[in-house]
Order: sequence, then C-alpha cells, then structure tokens
Amino acid sequence: MAMVPMSGCTLELLDPKGSVGEQEKHLILIALGVMLLVVVPVIVLTLVFFWRYRETNTAATYSPKWSHSTKIEVVVWTIPVIIVVALAVMIWETTHKLDPYRPIEPIATDKPPVRVEVVALNWKWLFIYPDYHVATVNKLVVPVDTPVEFKITAESLMNAFFIPQLGSMVYAMAGMETKLHLIANHTGTYAGMSSAYSGAGFSDMHFKAHVTSQGDFDKWVKEAQAVPDTLDAPTYVKLEQPGTGAPVGIYANVMPGLFDAIVGKYMGPMDGSAQGMRVSGNSAIDDIIAAANCRVDGQLDSRALLAQRPEREAGAQPVAQRALTE
Repeated sequence: MAMVPMSGCTLELLDPKGSVGEQEKHLILIALGVMLLVVVPVIVLTLVFFWRYRETNTAATYSPKWSHSTKIEVVVWTIPVIIVVALAVMIWETTHKLDPYRPIEPIATDKPPVRVEVVALNWKWLFIYPDYHVATVNKLVVPVDTPVEFKITAESLMNAFFIPQLGSMVYAMAGMETKLHLIANHTGTYAGMSSAYSGAGFSDMHFKAHVTSQGDFDKWVKEAQAVPDTLDAPTYVKLEQPGTGAPVGIYANVMPGLFDAIVGKYMGPMDGSAQGMRVSGNSAIDDIIAAANCRVDGQLDSRALLAQRPEREAGAQPVAQRALTE
C-alpha cells in the first residue's frame, strides 16, 4: 500500500542526464554494493543464530566458557579493512576526477563551453550569460553535449545550487565565488533547486533547466537579446529585493561586470586587482551601491540616483550614504 502513493515519485539522482551525474550514480551504486557485503551477511547470520541457538534446540553446541576464536577475529577484522581500503582508493580517485572546479573537455572542438554566472537571490535564481549579454530569472537554458562553466555567488543568505540529474551541488555564498562544471547529454527539462535551507522563501527557490539542441539554443539567445527589458544597476537593486514566487524573466543588455560587482560590493575598497575582490573605481560596484543607497522604504528613488551621478563621476562620496546592511 505504501508503494501506491510513491509510484509517482522519481529518484532523480539515479536517473542522470549528464556524464557527471552518471559517474556519481555509478559511485553511489558501487559504494552501496560494497557496504551491503557487510550488512546482508550480518542480517542473515543474526537470523541464523537466533534460530540455531534458541532455547528449545538441545542439539546446539553449548560452550559457557568460550571467549575467543582466532578464525572469527580474522574474519571480522580482515573484511572491514579490505572494504575501507577499497572505498578509500575509489573515493580518492573520484574526488579528483569529479572535482566541481575541474573543467570538462568538450565533446567537439566546435562546441566551446557556455559560461553562466549564477546569483542566488532571496528567493530566486539569477542566471547571467556574459558572452551573450542576456540574463534570466528562474530559468536556465543550455545546449546539449556542451560543457557549462558556472560561476556562483549569493546576494546575502547562503544557498546551494543543485540540478540533481546533471550532477554536483555547490554552495552559493555572499562575497565569494564558487565554480561548477557540468554537461548535459540528453535534451529535456530538469528540476533545479536550492538544497540548503535559506529562510522563509526557501520552498519557492527552484527553477527549470532546459537542455536544448545547439540550434534551438542559438535561436533562444537571439530572442533573448531582442527583449526590451535591460538589467542595469537600478533594475538589479529592484530584482534582489526578497520575494517568493518570482516569475520567469528575461533581460537583455546586461550591465558589464555585474556578477563581479555583486561578489565584490561587500568588500571594502582595496589596492590591487585580485579576482573576486573589490577594486577602487569599479563603476559597476559603485552603480549598484548608489542604487541601493537610493532606496526609500524599499523603493528606488530614481531622482536621488540621478542626482548622485555627477558626484560619483567626479569621485566624491554622496552625502548621508547609508550602509548596505540596511
């Protein structure tokens, strides 16, 4: 009876649609099988011992002073040691082979990796395609048989970026940049989610990953580049406001350097050009901070933002600038 309501459930981890997911499924099944080599015999022998040494079985050997058996000691120690060593070797190899930061070799030389910058907002996902200058909300589109290079961060709360049927999960953290490399080998639509609890809107923080043919992907990019909505600093400040049930959105003419500005805006000004760090004079960061500081009761004051522009272009700090933590 319990199987009836569960018949509609799918084990997405065991139904991979990409090479990374397939290797992880293989690893899960091998580790499960190896550990069952201990679990199954223990369960069977437990039942056998219960039956053989029951009180009514007078034919069973009775040894009240028995305390040691070298043969038993050899068995109960040798088998677990062999299993632990085997699992250790396998995990060592696959940990490096399936490192999320490790690039995936393209299947064909004419299919370079697609770069996608991921921002975990509260509570929605922002996907930026820097090579195509478009962005989407709660919708990911990638071509089949093409490596995808993800750069991941968060606006505030920590989340975890996860597409179970494609592979690994990687955390998204504010002020930090993590990476993930995946590839999809089958076209289709797959569930994406945050697998780390991040507050009241966590249950709505999911998206659809659409894997299309190369031709359909190119067509989608052209359509996205033609939409009227643009993603500049004021638009981003409105978008990053907490909210649930965000509809799918598409933006064109994405502000250059937006992802790096999101990563670096919580860092203080500093000398040098280390990647992921805020550098003095970064106009994208300045635009986002200025837009954030022009909010009044959660709404953007466009006139105040325009009034600040000459000051910012001259290098001066606006008067009565509020902290971003507000």
